[in-house]
Amino acid sequence: MGSKSYGNLLGLVSGDLLDIPCTPRTLPRVMTVPGIISDLDGRESSDEDVDASIVRERTIVVANMLPLHASRDTETGKWRFTVDEDSILLQLKNGLTPNTEVIYIGSLKADIDINEQDEVSQKLLREFKCVPTFLPQDLQKKFYHGYCKQYLWPLFHYMLPMCPDHGDRFDRALWQAYVCANKIFADKVMEVINPEDDYVWVHDYHLMVLPTFLRKRFFRVKLGFFLHSPFPSSEIYRTLPVRDEILRGLLNCDLVGFHTFDYARHFLSCCSRMLGLDYASKRGHIGLDYFGRTVFIKILPVGIHVGRIESALNLPCTSVRVKEIQEQFKGKKVIVGIDDMDIFKGISLKLLAIEQLLLQNPEFQGTLVLIQIINPARSSGKDVQEAKRETYLIARRINEMYGSPDYEPVVIIDRPVPRFEKSAYYAVAECCLVNAVRDGMNLVPYKYIVCRQGTPTLDEALGVKSDTPQTSMLVVSEFVGCSPSLSGAIRVNPWDIDAVAEALNLALTMPDAEKHLRHEKHYRYVSSHDVAYWARSFVQDLERACQNHYNKRCWGFGLGLSFRVVSLSPSFRKLNVDYIASAYRRTSKRVIFLDYDGTIVPQTSMNKCPSPEVFSVLNALCNDPKNTVFVVSGRGKTQLDEWLSPCQLLGIAAEHGYFLRPNKATEWESNTAELDWKEIVEPIMRSYTEATDGSNIETKESALVWHHQDADPDFGSWQAMELMDHLENVLANEPTVVARGHNIVEVKPQGVSKGLVVEKVITTLINGGKRPDFLVCIGDDRSDEDMFESLLKFSSPTSSGLPEVFCCTVGQKPSKAKYYLDDTSDVLRLLAGLAAAASTQKPRYNPHAQVSFESTF
Repeated sequence: MGSKSYGNLLGLVSGDLLDIPCTPRTLPRVMTVPGIISDLDGRESSDEDVDASIVRERTIVVANMLPLHASRDTETGKWRFTVDEDSILLQLKNGLTPNTEVIYIGSLKADIDINEQDEVSQKLLREFKCVPTFLPQDLQKKFYHGYCKQYLWPLFHYMLPMCPDHGDRFDRALWQAYVCANKIFADKVMEVINPEDDYVWVHDYHLMVLPTFLRKRFFRVKLGFFLHSPFPSSEIYRTLPVRDEILRGLLNCDLVGFHTFDYARHFLSCCSRMLGLDYASKRGHIGLDYFGRTVFIKILPVGIHVGRIESALNLPCTSVRVKEIQEQFKGKKVIVGIDDMDIFKGISLKLLAIEQLLLQNPEFQGTLVLIQIINPARSSGKDVQEAKRETYLIARRINEMYGSPDYEPVVIIDRPVPRFEKSAYYAVAECCLVNAVRDGMNLVPYKYIVCRQGTPTLDEALGVKSDTPQTSMLVVSEFVGCSPSLSGAIRVNPWDIDAVAEALNLALTMPDAEKHLRHEKHYRYVSSHDVAYWARSFVQDLERACQNHYNKRCWGFGLGLSFRVVSLSPSFRKLNVDYIASAYRRTSKRVIFLDYDGTIVPQTSMNKCPSPEVFSVLNALCNDPKNTVFVVSGRGKTQLDEWLSPCQLLGIAAEHGYFLRPNKATEWESNTAELDWKEIVEPIMRSYTEATDGSNIETKESALVWHHQDADPDFGSWQAMELMDHLENVLANEPTVVARGHNIVEVKPQGVSKGLVVEKVITTLINGGKRPDFLVCIGDDRSDEDMFESLLKFSSPTSSGLPEVFCCTVGQKPSKAKYYLDDTSDVLRLLAGLAAAASTQKPRYNPHAQVSFESTF
């Protein structure tokens, strides 16, 4: 079946995915008033009067499925829709402010004929504020049942497709279907969004590249994402062939949310290992710097709607069912488990633990009952069928061995169970067992706690006095997302059958007073950290993450799914050759400072000697008597002297300025700092090098540098932090500076920096009566920021006028510089332009005419 929302999808993926014609939009895409959708398709607007003075906040919630049930009216044949009250997407509205309008975008759990899609779209928007995405059947199959459920979902639950029986291997066609489906969802958002005012909240792993499409269309879109599944460790995630595309998709959000710190830590580790990104805690919030944008990380498990569960407990049918269950299992100790039928819920392991418990504790035989409710499977496949077959085999074996004609220790309920009936089982059970081997969150324990707390109506049905202390016991797998928040639960390794059996024995035999204390602790948490609290907290953090959107200028870079936005200061712009050449010609006392690596020589080049073109340009600039030119580098003087030997008149500052030479004809001048501290530092660095594979020590005359760029990224960073702390302690009374750089830890004398080189050179020229009227500084890394900062000190007006100052960083990134150049080729073109601008100047022949800098040390 075709879809009217499918088209223009091949901008970001290659290949012809599906041959479906592009059709016109059926929904408006312009907002006349925030929250009010205008009709631009030529149809008459609604008869309702709109008060244009009312401005409502609006949040667009995007998920794979809309929070709706769909069915056909048997009499009229028309589609009927009702809200899904159990959907978290619907419940999160309780955490938003009353004046917030929520628009839902997602697919329907029904196949709508193409001729009915327009009518259904308008009906859903009008009655439910829902915008449906109609995916073609073959695309839906490849997207959801193919890529999402058969590849991505198992991988995120730590199951690698090692063989056909363990998930499907990566299929490029399924990936393209995933991208296409995400593009359709993004197009629907674009149809209704007011990008300057609306917030967009995307949910779960089905839509992880959708943020890239939105960010490409709206650079400043306010975009949050919450992952409801686990995020695997980097060892698992790195096997994904499209790992970078998915990471960059999430990084195109402003806020990314996870249930637990483990999931967030795995995501941050993947960003560090695969994209080279660093993260830091900023006033209590974890942030990733991504091309000038800060992507914040949110860690907060989702909650439940307590009021809805309590309302179910007060239903008459619940009271009736509670009495029936009590009568059916009178005198029995009831354990309840409610799980989906899939391979990660650990149902068979749970049954094995029950079997072990009955074997080791004969007193439970005849009194212990596990009621296992199995929710309908969300996907079909041989793995689900195998899990189901194994579950029934083990249950049959237990019942045959320990059961009797009027007693079954394992009761499996494999049918759709209504909410009120589940609540009744929760209320009766003494213990709840969640034994999943991997689960993103799992809200069953939360629901169990609320049901055990009860209500006056339920207490009456149970025959319990209102002042009776409430009790509950939880045995929870340590591999589910809710485990960290339930500190009173007995946490278990589901693979350790004996340990689970012992935990169940402990839970069933624990004194009621202890059960009450644990229950009270859990109930306080669950009732205060409900779904409204979760939604409110996420939206507040999203607002905080987006508050500086309009303080910076934005540029879009990258093709396809590698697209990202670079966000920089409004005054930051590319340095134009003609613009700087004009100032160059007007001035007569010029000073030029150049970094070495990454500025005049590419950072990635194996051969660090400059090219003949660089030598030609540097010599042309140095031969101009109006110019003073310096290369300022952290490299050693011997290397720089060798590499820059063809430039006789070039000034060199080596090791961040510890050594200085105005030109090749003069001697090196050095700082007089004491270097005795090197005897302390070198053995410490050597011990860390021996303990950290891939690290090494660079010995300079004035400094020692510990490099870890070839070490494991996480371990190297950890060791670097430990080394810094170690060195700062032992060097507390030494005249040194311990600095952390990109994959390095450096120890150098105090009073040595590139910024001080700039100040020394300019001060010496001023003292010699040659106050500069033209200052240029070009660099690419963190140490060059010191030069920019120092240079700006000399940009204030003087009696002879305001000097022309040009601080320029290489690459578009946050910097103290006001200008940027893209790469070393751009730097060379700029310098060549300056040299050409004064090509008629008389060359300088006397190398000894350079000013001596000895007095500055």
